[in-house]
Amino acid sequence: MAKFQLNGREVTVASEDDTPLLWVVRDELGLIGSKFGCGAAQCGACTMYLEGQPIRSCVTAVSDVDGKSVTTIEGLSGPVAEAVRAAWQKLDVVQCGYCQSGQIMAATALLSGTAAPTDDDIDSAMSGNICRCNTYQRIRTAIHTASETLKG
Repeated sequence: MAKFQLNGREVTVASEDDTPLLWVVRDELGLIGSKFGCGAAQCGACTMYLEGQPIRSCVTAVSDVDGKSVTTIEGLSGPVAEAVRAAWQKLDVVQCGYCQSGQIMAATALLSGTAAPTDDDIDSAMSGNICRCNTYQRIRTAIHTASETLKG
């Protein structure tokens, strides 16, 4: 059994300790925005925040989040997240959309720590997120656009 904060509300789950957080959030708690992509922490589709830091929920055991705070794409909020979402829509970043929750989580984390990222900063921060539709250029442009929006 694990008890943790999920998107600001306390939840208790009766999963086995080694159950991946992704499956607990999707199957037991019904939040399906984070996706299963690889199961090996290589693609980023399952990205969530643990205590404000991006993690791969497909390889994070639910016991590892006991007593901690988890944020999913459904709970992502604030000025940085809103600027990222607006840039994604403005630039029509999404193609199939499968990876985009993880892309948005990673981009928001980047801009939360680096107000004016360079292309190298973006490439480094986003390197663990795979887009099978190859929208990388639009993602990079959207991150720059969100950065400019946040500057005012």
